[in-house]
Amino acid sequence: MRALVTGGSGSIGAAICRRLAAAGHFVYVHAHRNFAEAQAVAAAIAAAGGAAEVIRFDVTEASSTRAAMEALVEHEPIQILINNAGIHDDAAFPGMSIEQWQRVMEVSVGGFYNVTQPLMLPMIRTRWGRVITLSSLTSLIGNRGQVNYAAAKGALNAATKALSLEVASRGVTVNAVAPGIIASAMSDAAFDAAAIADLVPMKRAGTAEEVANLVGFLASAEAGYITGQIISINGGMA
Repeated sequence: MRALVTGGSGSIGAAICRRLAAAGHFVYVHAHRNFAEAQAVAAAIAAAGGAAEVIRFDVTEASSTRAAMEALVEHEPIQILINNAGIHDDAAFPGMSIEQWQRVMEVSVGGFYNVTQPLMLPMIRTRWGRVITLSSLTSLIGNRGQVNYAAAKGALNAATKALSLEVASRGVTVNAVAPGIIASAMSDAAFDAAAIADLVPMKRAGTAEEVANLVGFLASAEAGYITGQIISINGGMA
Protein backbone atom coordinates (compact mmCIF):
# COMPACT_ATOMS: atom_id res chain seq x y z
CA MET A 1 0.00 0.00 0.00
CA ARG A 2 0.98 3.63 -0.42
CA ALA A 3 1.41 5.78 2.68
CA LEU A 4 1.88 9.53 3.10
CA VAL A 5 3.53 10.94 6.21
CA THR A 6 3.35 14.71 6.52
CA GLY A 7 6.20 16.24 8.46
CA GLY A 8 8.22 13.15 7.64
CA SER A 9 11.60 14.78 8.20
CA GLY A 10 11.30 15.29 11.97
CA SER A 11 12.25 12.72 14.58
CA ILE A 12 8.77 11.24 15.08
CA GLY A 13 7.84 11.58 11.41
CA ALA A 14 11.04 9.88 10.28
CA ALA A 15 10.51 7.01 12.72
CA ILE A 16 6.97 6.56 11.40
CA CYS A 17 8.25 6.54 7.82
CA ARG A 18 10.78 3.85 8.67
CA ARG A 19 8.18 1.78 10.52
CA LEU A 20 5.68 1.88 7.65
CA ALA A 21 8.39 1.09 5.09
CA ALA A 22 9.50 -1.89 7.18
CA ALA A 23 5.91 -3.15 7.04
CA GLY A 24 6.16 -3.17 3.25
CA HIS A 25 4.41 0.06 2.34
CA PHE A 26 5.62 2.59 -0.22
CA VAL A 27 6.13 5.74 1.81
CA TYR A 28 5.88 9.33 0.65
CA VAL A 29 8.04 11.39 2.99
CA HIS A 30 6.62 14.90 3.07
CA ALA A 31 8.64 18.00 3.85
CA HIS A 32 8.35 21.71 3.29
CA ARG A 33 11.42 23.52 4.62
CA ASN A 34 13.42 20.46 5.72
CA PHE A 35 13.76 18.93 2.26
CA ALA A 36 17.34 17.66 2.73
CA GLU A 37 16.36 15.88 5.94
CA ALA A 38 13.43 14.22 4.18
CA GLN A 39 15.76 13.07 1.40
CA ALA A 40 18.01 11.49 4.03
CA VAL A 41 15.01 9.64 5.51
CA ALA A 42 14.03 8.31 2.08
CA ALA A 43 17.61 7.30 1.33
CA ALA A 44 17.89 5.41 4.63
CA ILE A 45 14.65 3.58 3.88
CA ALA A 46 15.94 2.59 0.43
CA ALA A 47 19.25 1.44 1.93
CA ALA A 48 17.32 -0.80 4.30
CA GLY A 49 15.45 -2.39 1.40
CA GLY A 50 12.27 -0.31 1.56
CA ALA A 51 10.68 2.08 -0.90
CA ALA A 52 10.19 5.80 -0.33
CA GLU A 53 9.96 9.08 -2.19
CA VAL A 54 10.11 12.69 -0.99
CA ILE A 55 7.20 14.99 -1.71
CA ARG A 56 7.39 18.71 -1.03
CA PHE A 57 4.56 21.19 -0.39
CA ASP A 58 3.35 23.67 2.24
CA VAL A 59 0.36 22.19 4.08
CA THR A 60 -0.95 25.70 4.80
CA GLU A 61 -1.28 26.52 1.08
CA ALA A 62 -4.67 25.08 0.14
CA SER A 63 -4.46 25.24 -3.64
CA SER A 64 -0.93 23.88 -4.02
CA THR A 65 -1.57 21.15 -1.47
CA ARG A 66 -4.74 20.09 -3.28
CA ALA A 67 -2.85 19.98 -6.56
CA ALA A 68 -0.13 17.83 -4.98
CA MET A 69 -2.70 15.46 -3.47
CA GLU A 70 -4.69 15.14 -6.68
CA ALA A 71 -1.52 14.32 -8.60
CA LEU A 72 -0.59 11.76 -5.96
CA VAL A 73 -3.86 9.83 -6.28
CA GLU A 74 -4.39 10.25 -10.01
CA HIS A 75 -3.74 6.56 -10.69
CA GLU A 76 -3.75 4.94 -7.25
CA PRO A 77 -5.10 5.99 -3.84
CA ILE A 78 -3.20 6.74 -0.69
CA GLN A 79 -4.57 4.23 1.82
CA ILE A 80 -2.49 5.19 4.85
CA LEU A 81 -2.33 8.86 5.80
CA ILE A 82 -0.32 10.08 8.77
CA ASN A 83 -1.02 13.72 9.61
CA ASN A 84 2.16 14.54 11.49
CA ALA A 85 2.98 18.06 10.29
CA GLY A 86 2.69 20.60 13.08
CA ILE A 87 4.49 23.42 14.82
CA HIS A 88 4.45 25.11 18.18
CA ASP A 89 5.08 28.77 18.93
CA ASP A 90 4.85 29.15 22.67
CA ALA A 91 3.95 32.22 24.69
CA ALA A 92 1.86 33.03 27.72
CA PHE A 93 -1.61 33.78 26.38
CA PRO A 94 -1.79 37.43 27.50
CA GLY A 95 1.34 38.09 25.45
CA MET A 96 0.55 35.81 22.51
CA SER A 97 0.41 37.55 19.13
CA ILE A 98 -2.29 36.91 16.56
CA GLU A 99 0.45 35.64 14.25
CA GLN A 100 1.47 33.01 16.83
CA TRP A 101 -2.14 31.90 17.17
CA GLN A 102 -2.91 31.78 13.47
CA ARG A 103 0.27 30.08 12.32
CA VAL A 104 -0.09 27.16 14.74
CA MET A 105 -3.74 26.77 13.72
CA GLU A 106 -2.93 27.02 10.00
CA VAL A 107 -0.35 24.24 10.10
CA SER A 108 -2.19 21.79 12.35
CA VAL A 109 -5.88 22.39 11.64
CA GLY A 110 -5.69 23.93 8.18
CA GLY A 111 -3.07 21.39 7.18
CA PHE A 112 -5.31 18.54 8.33
CA TYR A 113 -8.08 19.72 6.02
CA ASN A 114 -5.84 20.60 3.09
CA VAL A 115 -4.14 17.20 3.04
CA THR A 116 -6.87 14.86 4.23
CA GLN A 117 -9.93 16.07 2.33
CA PRO A 118 -8.62 15.44 -1.22
CA LEU A 119 -7.48 11.93 -0.26
CA MET A 120 -10.71 10.70 1.31
CA LEU A 121 -12.88 9.73 -1.67
CA PRO A 122 -10.13 7.71 -3.41
CA MET A 123 -9.45 5.97 -0.08
CA ILE A 124 -13.15 5.31 0.57
CA ARG A 125 -13.58 3.74 -2.87
CA THR A 126 -11.08 1.02 -1.94
CA ARG A 127 -13.11 0.16 1.19
CA TRP A 128 -9.90 0.19 3.25
CA GLY A 129 -7.95 3.03 4.76
CA ARG A 130 -6.18 4.44 7.77
CA VAL A 131 -6.07 8.10 8.83
CA ILE A 132 -3.84 8.69 11.85
CA THR A 133 -3.19 12.15 13.22
CA LEU A 134 -0.47 13.13 15.67
CA SER A 135 -2.03 15.02 18.54
CA SER A 136 -0.42 15.76 21.93
CA LEU A 137 -0.93 15.14 25.62
CA THR A 138 -1.20 18.94 25.83
CA SER A 139 -4.56 18.71 24.07
CA LEU A 140 -5.88 16.54 26.91
CA ILE A 141 -4.39 18.09 30.04
CA GLY A 142 -3.21 21.53 28.89
CA ASN A 143 0.16 23.19 29.34
CA ARG A 144 1.22 26.68 30.32
CA GLY A 145 2.35 28.79 27.39
CA GLN A 146 0.70 26.53 24.83
CA VAL A 147 -2.90 27.71 24.57
CA ASN A 148 -2.58 27.90 20.78
CA TYR A 149 -0.95 24.47 20.50
CA ALA A 150 -3.47 22.85 22.88
CA ALA A 151 -6.36 24.41 20.96
CA ALA A 152 -5.00 23.21 17.61
CA LYS A 153 -4.40 19.68 18.80
CA GLY A 154 -7.76 19.62 20.59
CA ALA A 155 -9.43 20.57 17.31
CA LEU A 156 -7.68 17.63 15.65
CA ASN A 157 -9.02 15.31 18.35
CA ALA A 158 -12.56 16.51 17.63
CA ALA A 159 -12.06 16.24 13.87
CA THR A 160 -10.77 12.69 14.35
CA LYS A 161 -13.87 11.62 16.22
CA ALA A 162 -16.26 13.26 13.76
CA LEU A 163 -14.54 11.96 10.63
CA SER A 164 -14.36 8.46 12.08
CA LEU A 165 -18.17 8.38 12.25
CA GLU A 166 -18.49 9.41 8.61
CA VAL A 167 -16.24 6.68 7.21
CA ALA A 168 -16.49 3.80 9.70
CA SER A 169 -18.86 1.81 7.50
CA ARG A 170 -16.51 2.24 4.52
CA GLY A 171 -13.60 0.29 5.98
CA VAL A 172 -11.63 3.42 6.91
CA THR A 173 -10.45 3.97 10.48
CA VAL A 174 -9.57 7.39 11.87
CA ASN A 175 -7.56 7.75 15.07
CA ALA A 176 -5.21 10.17 16.82
CA VAL A 177 -2.06 9.48 18.80
CA ALA A 178 -1.24 11.85 21.65
CA PRO A 179 2.41 11.62 22.76
CA GLY A 180 3.72 12.98 26.02
CA ILE A 181 7.41 13.80 26.49
CA ILE A 182 9.30 12.16 23.63
CA ALA A 183 13.08 12.35 23.42
CA SER A 184 14.14 14.88 20.78
CA ALA A 185 16.28 17.98 20.47
CA MET A 186 13.25 20.09 21.37
CA SER A 187 12.24 18.12 24.47
CA ASP A 188 15.86 17.75 25.61
CA ALA A 189 16.09 21.55 25.68
CA ALA A 190 12.81 21.86 27.61
CA PHE A 191 13.15 19.03 30.15
CA ASP A 192 16.21 17.84 32.04
CA ALA A 193 16.44 14.37 33.56
CA ALA A 194 15.20 15.57 36.95
CA ALA A 195 12.14 17.22 35.44
CA ILE A 196 11.31 14.12 33.44
CA ALA A 197 11.67 11.91 36.51
CA ASP A 198 9.30 14.23 38.37
CA LEU A 199 6.69 14.43 35.62
CA VAL A 200 6.70 10.94 34.13
CA PRO A 201 5.80 7.90 36.26
CA MET A 202 8.08 5.74 34.10
CA LYS A 203 10.93 8.18 34.92
CA ARG A 204 12.04 8.56 31.29
CA ALA A 205 11.09 10.18 28.04
CA GLY A 206 9.50 8.06 25.36
CA THR A 207 11.21 7.42 22.05
CA ALA A 208 10.16 8.28 18.53
CA GLU A 209 10.31 4.58 17.73
CA GLU A 210 7.77 3.80 20.45
CA VAL A 211 5.38 6.34 18.95
CA ALA A 212 6.03 4.91 15.49
CA ASN A 213 5.26 1.39 16.72
CA LEU A 214 1.86 2.54 17.96
CA VAL A 215 1.17 4.33 14.67
CA GLY A 216 2.33 1.26 12.75
CA PHE A 217 -0.12 -0.92 14.67
CA LEU A 218 -3.01 1.48 14.07
CA ALA A 219 -2.12 1.46 10.36
CA SER A 220 -2.24 -2.32 10.19
CA ALA A 221 -5.05 -4.74 9.41
CA GLU A 222 -4.90 -5.92 13.02
CA ALA A 223 -6.28 -2.56 14.19
CA GLY A 224 -9.34 -2.68 11.95
CA TYR A 225 -11.84 -2.41 14.83
CA ILE A 226 -10.20 0.62 16.45
CA THR A 227 -11.55 3.96 15.27
CA GLY A 228 -12.47 7.37 16.66
CA GLN A 229 -9.92 7.06 19.46
CA ILE A 230 -7.38 9.48 20.94
CA ILE A 231 -4.66 7.17 22.19
CA SER A 232 -2.10 8.57 24.62
CA ILE A 233 1.49 7.36 24.78
CA ASN A 234 3.05 9.16 27.72
CA GLY A 235 4.64 6.83 30.27
CA GLY A 236 1.68 7.13 32.63
CA MET A 237 1.46 10.94 32.84
CA ALA A 238 -2.32 10.88 32.44
